[in-house]
Amino acid sequence: MTAAEPRVLIADDQALVRAGFRLILTVRGIEVAGEAADGAEAVAAARRLEPDVVLMDIRMPTMDGLEAARLTLEHVPGCRVIMLTTFDLDRYVYTALRLGASGFLLKDVTPEHLAAAVRLVNTGDALLAPSITRRLVERFAPGSPVPPSAHPELSALTPRELEVLTLMGRGLSNAELARELTLSEATVKTHAARIFMKLNLRDRAQAVVVAYETGLISPGP
Repeated sequence: MTAAEPRVLIADDQALVRAGFRLILTVRGIEVAGEAADGAEAVAAARRLEPDVVLMDIRMPTMDGLEAARLTLEHVPGCRVIMLTTFDLDRYVYTALRLGASGFLLKDVTPEHLAAAVRLVNTGDALLAPSITRRLVERFAPGSPVPPSAHPELSALTPRELEVLTLMGRGLSNAELARELTLSEATVKTHAARIFMKLNLRDRAQAVVVAYETGLISPGP
């Protein structure tokens, strides 16, 4: 049995972008539940429509995409947000990941990648590869990380979970984690799920941010 296709809300101040994305998704069997031309409209539409995924432009009038993403995730916690940007290393993308966005897409994304990305985050996975998240964190994270001992949530993790989180922060996939720790992938996924629950994280992208900001790992090679 295949999973149901996600319902999508498109939030962008450019009508042509909204129309193009609507066409791309619709012809691939993905329902576009609504559109919004600014951040305030996006939040109101998300609360009204409760979409599975929101495509959220970062720069919009009235309310920018960051605040709109924060409020959307607060009021519609089951929703996933993908940020739309024109720069792959946009400092606002880093902030969006900290707020709980599941990843980002460049506005010149191919039709196939757009549809695949929407379906991916709808499964609960992060769109952003950990290695790309790491580059964002290295570029934009504060210079002086908070020591792990000063981050109370980390005290809830077991030594093994701290090890898994550290390796996640270095960009290792589940398969690579399994090889590194001599575990099965199923066991790695269980550890990851527990880390997400204990630290109140939505996905691996946020886990990478936490690993850097708490000082578990440091920017650099």
